Amino acid sequence: MGWYLHLQPLFKKYGKRQHPLEYKNKYQLVVMVVLSAQTTDVVVNKLAPEFFKKFSSLKHLASAKPEVLYPFIKSVRGFRKKADWLVRIAQALADHKDIPLTIEELIELPGIGRKSANVIIREAGGAPQGIIVDLHVLRVVPRLGITKEEKPEKIEKVLMEIIPEKHWHAAGMSFSYLGRELCRPTDPTCTQCMLKKICQYHSNHI
Repeated sequence: MGWYLHLQPLFKKYGKRQHPLEYKNKYQLVVMVVLSAQTTDVVVNKLAPEFFKKFSSLKHLASAKPEVLYPFIKSVRGFRKKADWLVRIAQALADHKDIPLTIEELIELPGIGRKSANVIIREAGGAPQGIIVDLHVLRVVPRLGITKEEKPEKIEKVLMEIIPEKHWHAAGMSFSYLGRELCRPTDPTCTQCMLKKICQYHSNHI
């Protein structure tokens, strides 16, 4: 099946949308992406204004002790570990201009894996080097029937093989938004989905 052609309506609707994290610059983007792991974007967006009022730049963050961050990020899961990661990232990068935009360099930083790296690269305008595979993509792609793989890195590899590189940024965010808005974990709104005619999950539940 020519999956790429079938996915065009999805990419057209969601492909250019910004990530739900409400960042204002590349520094804030990196911090918020790290904090958002296993935590909702809503929670991170809510704490962000006070956090960045206190820690307005990488330089300010680099001079802080991790425990000073706790009161500002205690609503996120694993906040102690993430506080340590953020301070170490800030100490490793002298300025926001030093934030790398390659997967290889980003995943060398504490608390940043492929998914986070792909988000940062996409939102910061870097060239696509992979496809975002968050928890929504993990659910949506197998449901559609594109692959039976369950691990993020294997799903990403499959998607990179069937979607042209120039559309990788659009693809990850499109699957993610479909999962956020329609293809929910329970009671997905299949009747409103533009992919229902080719969706394996839908065909098995009608």
